[in-house]
Amino acid sequence: MVVLTGVRAPFELTQHAIPIKQQGIDFAMRYYSHQAGKNLSLAEARALTDAGIQIGVVWETIGAHLHSFSRAQGLADGAAAYLMAQSAITQPSGSAIYFEVDCHPTADDIAGPITRYFEGVNQAFHAARPGEPRYQIGIYGSAASCRAIVASGLASLSWLSPSGEAGAADYAGYNLRQLASGVLPVDDGKKIHVDLARSNDGLPTGLFRVL
Repeated sequence: MVVLTGVRAPFELTQHAIPIKQQGIDFAMRYYSHQAGKNLSLAEARALTDAGIQIGVVWETIGAHLHSFSRAQGLADGAAAYLMAQSAITQPSGSAIYFEVDCHPTADDIAGPITRYFEGVNQAFHAARPGEPRYQIGIYGSAASCRAIVASGLASLSWLSPSGEAGAADYAGYNLRQLASGVLPVDDGKKIHVDLARSNDGLPTGLFRVL
């Protein structure tokens, strides 16, 4: 396998798919959330696929604070993300939905509300499809969060945030890694501001294409 280069964008990339592909972008990370204007649409997914860009998705709940994380919130978010993936996007079976932990939890926070949140997500996925879940569960967050949640079996993929935490460089098990922000030129002399990302050579990513 090779290392893939990607972008993370909180806005629609439909009209930018071809120019960013021409600049060496292999995948685009987009959103599922309760904010319709931020979300991946089926038309956008098809445009990215047609341009040769793989797609990844991350669920962002309202507010990236510790009080946002609980089993009940995980159940609600897991159910909403699953429904969006299956009904709105027809996301392929076996691909992933990452869930964002965009804060700086302590070890106790990870063992407490963060773990309970992912227990809720797993419960929602199993309820949506009894037996083996249709989608993999991923976590976006610090090295400590990623390491603990994957080790617990509550997520199978991890996307490492640029948290700057001590020891993050020692975490080699990430599937995706968030990099610095960047600016890409697109059509008509415009530029878009995105966050860059990379895959980890040899490890799965949960990315997908649509028909």
